[in-house]
Amino acid sequence: MMLANRKLKVVLLTTHLPLKEVPEKVKKDAVLEKLILINRTFPESKIAVCGLNPHAGEGGLFGREEIEEIKPAVEGAKELGIKAFGPYPADTVFNRALSGHFDVVLAMYHDQGLIPVKLTGFGESVNVTLGLPVVRTSVDHGTAYDIAGKGVANTGSFKEAVRLALELLF
Repeated sequence: MMLANRKLKVVLLTTHLPLKEVPEKVKKDAVLEKLILINRTFPESKIAVCGLNPHAGEGGLFGREEIEEIKPAVEGAKELGIKAFGPYPADTVFNRALSGHFDVVLAMYHDQGLIPVKLTGFGESVNVTLGLPVVRTSVDHGTAYDIAGKGVANTGSFKEAVRLALELLF
């Protein structure tokens, strides 16, 4: 799952999980696999990788996932020629991406990645499923059944989903 707008592209390592289950899913192989997928979709992109813990673990003070799982995956990606960097603290890495230092950010969990995307482009962001043999994009906000047929829906995300699908195709 990638959420993107014209300012940010954010891929999620984990998607719809309770927060307490996320740490057990942050494993070297999973992170490396996602970095390979991002690179396959966006070759030569500079990919920032978020840490899981505050301050990216602060050298193990706030958790060991960055040291034991995330950093080794980033190093493994570099050995494959992937431009991966991090892990970086999530509270600062999105500003760096917005400033052009990175093309894509790999977030460890749902809200870590989606809050910045929706904050910078709510109603204009797109959900992209990476790794399929076809391009699949959709709106960033779900079905909106509560307003269906009322003529009040904002079509911005739909238009961006079509635009991005065409961009990815060509």
